[in-house]
Amino acid sequence: MPTKQTVKHRFETDTVGRALALVGEKWSLRILRECLFGVRRYGEFARTLRIPRPTLSARLKTLVEAGLLDRVQYATNPDRHEYRLTRMGRELFPAVVTLMRWGDKYLADLGGPPIVLRHKECGQVADSYVACAECGGEIAFHTVTPEPGPSYSGE
Repeated sequence: MPTKQTVKHRFETDTVGRALALVGEKWSLRILRECLFGVRRYGEFARTLRIPRPTLSARLKTLVEAGLLDRVQYATNPDRHEYRLTRMGRELFPAVVTLMRWGDKYLADLGGPPIVLRHKECGQVADSYVACAECGGEIAFHTVTPEPGPSYSGE
């Protein structure tokens, strides 16, 4: 059972909270999803997401400043830019897929999921899961035990 001290530490060093502060807003995560699926240009984001342009500009700026996207010039006269995922942004792919999978299971229309992911290696529709990098076993809430990590201070 967690002690008052361990609960306090989790709140003070909460990386889940930090991640949600950065990408938890609905438009930010949708922009990142579109980037992961190949969208790079401002107009494409505006069309595919039907997002208000001031909101799009603000979210793109935040994602660039946070290091999730790079703003890269692709044309001049006039200057035009596209947004490319950084390594940090690309590494959000498993989180987006996990959210997608959960949404497909519990929130999809009767016809099924709106998007499926086809695995290029085997040609099948991918059904992902979170696995341990060491043994390959599935990671679920009942197969792991939280314990203090390197930055745990215990105070």
